[in-house]
Amino acid sequence: MKSLLFGRFLLLLPWVLVVIIVLDIDSSRPPLPPRAGAGADGGGGAGVGVRGPEAALPTIYAITPTYSRPVQKAELTRLANTLRQVSRLHWILVEDAAARSELVSRFVAAAGLPCTHLHVPTPRRYKRPGLPRATEQRNAGLAWLRQRHQHLPPPQPGVLFFADDDNTYSLELFHEMRTTRKVSVWPVGLVGGRRYERPVVENGKVVGWYTGWRADRPFAIDMAGFAVSLQVILSHPKAVFKRRGSQPGMQESDFLKQITTVEELEPKANNCTKVLVWHTRTEKVNLANEPKYHLDTVNIELCAQSLTRGASSPSCHCAGGLPKAHHIAGTTEIHPGHLLIHL
Repeated sequence: MKSLLFGRFLLLLPWVLVVIIVLDIDSSRPPLPPRAGAGADGGGGAGVGVRGPEAALPTIYAITPTYSRPVQKAELTRLANTLRQVSRLHWILVEDAAARSELVSRFVAAAGLPCTHLHVPTPRRYKRPGLPRATEQRNAGLAWLRQRHQHLPPPQPGVLFFADDDNTYSLELFHEMRTTRKVSVWPVGLVGGRRYERPVVENGKVVGWYTGWRADRPFAIDMAGFAVSLQVILSHPKAVFKRRGSQPGMQESDFLKQITTVEELEPKANNCTKVLVWHTRTEKVNLANEPKYHLDTVNIELCAQSLTRGASSPSCHCAGGLPKAHHIAGTTEIHPGHLLIHL
C-alpha cells in the first residue's frame, strides 16, 4: 500500500513543480504598460496613465485643420503614421464642415493615438480664392485647448504646434519643439517658391528672414515653422487668427504679434540651419476617367460624408465637447551667405 502511494506521489511531483514555477514567474513579471494612446478618458487624454521618463515630457498639442477632398484620407493617414511615433502628443483634428464626417470619425477611432475631433465650417464668404484658409478651424482648436485647461490646476508643460495635413514632418522636429519656452522657430522646406525659407540667426537670435515672398512681414514664416508654449497660449486668451483686417499671407504674423516679438524667438534646428518639415503638398489627382455616376457594386470609403446623427453638436471628444460659444462660425531679407543648410 505504501509503495502504491509513493508511486502515485512520484507521478504527481513533476506536475506540482511545473505549477509552482509558472506561478512564481507570473508573480514576478512586471505589469503591462498602458496601451499607447489610451488614457483614462478613453483615449482622449495626452499621456494619461503614462509612467516613467515619458511622464515628465511636455505634451505636444498638434492642431490639424482638414477638409473633404479625394486625398483627405491619404493625407491624414500619412500624418497619423508620423504622430503615432511621438511620445506625449495630443492630436486636435478640426474638420471644415457643419457636421462630423463618417470617414474622419472612423479614422480617428482607429488612429491609435490621443485625439480630439472637432468641426466648424468656414463661412461661404471666406472661401473665395486668395483669402486665408483654415482660420476658423485653428481658432476652434485654440478654444478647445483653453477651455480644457480653464478650470484645471496649473497646467503641465505643453507645446502647441499647427500641423497641416499636407506637410511632411521629421520626428526630430518634435524633439526640437518640446523644449519651447515661449515661441520657437525653424526652417520650412519647399515653400515660398524656394527650396526652403528660414529665420536668419546671429549669436543665437533671430535677426531677419530668408524668404521668397514679402520679407517685410513682421514674422516672415510659414505656419509649419513655429511652436508656442501652452502657458503662452493660456496667458493670452484673446490671441486668435484674425479674419477682419488680415491680409493674405499675414495670418502667421498677425497671430504671433499678439504673443511675442522677433527678439524673443527661440531658434531651433541647429540655429535654423536644418530643414525638418516640408510643405510637400499632394499632387492634384487626375479623375478624368471617373464615371459621372457610381458604377461599382461596392461602396469604397474615399471622401468624407457628413454624419446624420449628432450633426447639431459642434464637436466630438470622448471627454466632452466644445461649447457652442466656441463655434466660430519691417524686416529686410538677409541671405545666408556661406551657411550650410541641411535639406
